[in-house]
Amino acid sequence: MAKSKTKYYVVWIGLRPGIYESWAECKAQIANYPNATYKSFKTKQEAEQAYKKPASESIGKKAKTTARDLSAFKDEIIWESISVDAACSNNPGIMEYRGVVTQTGKEIFKLGPFEEGTNNVGEFLALVHGLALLKKKGKEDIPIYSDSKTAMAWVRNRKVKTTLKKTSKNEPIFLLMNRAIKWLENNSYKTKIYKWDTERWGEIPADFGRK
Repeated sequence: MAKSKTKYYVVWIGLRPGIYESWAECKAQIANYPNATYKSFKTKQEAEQAYKKPASESIGKKAKTTARDLSAFKDEIIWESISVDAACSNNPGIMEYRGVVTQTGKEIFKLGPFEEGTNNVGEFLALVHGLALLKKKGKEDIPIYSDSKTAMAWVRNRKVKTTLKKTSKNEPIFLLMNRAIKWLENNSYKTKIYKWDTERWGEIPADFGRK
């Protein structure tokens, strides 16, 4: 008996996220969709398990991301930059954050998942992580995009105003927050931070696609 060549395609970010059994169906969901993210699997079980998790866990396994079409804003966006974002399943919930190259979406750093975090805290940590990384590499001329006014304010004021309660589960997050605040207090930086215009440009390139 000939082996079945059926593949199962997981679409995390696309017109209609889900699991599809043909390339034609998958392509219909990702074609010309900004930052569409998908990956093929050999079995339906593998696809179902992957779909339940963040796309970031499969990106390291060569998940494919379509090019983001932002050509209409080519004169507005600073392409030589990095973008940061966070994702949180609940409030509080499983949280992670990352930074990517704005133009290509290539992941530069990613931390998490952490238990009992919040999206605002993740956005703040991502922003400080980006600032520290660029300073360490001597690339403070490269700006950072964030879609969080709250995180930008916390960085500007060097103070975290969160209602998150410390527990044994989220202690690592509080350690990171304290480290981030100390870094801001003890370091100056030249990196420019800009607000990503989500309403006009769509989701920030570092978005995890959990909406």
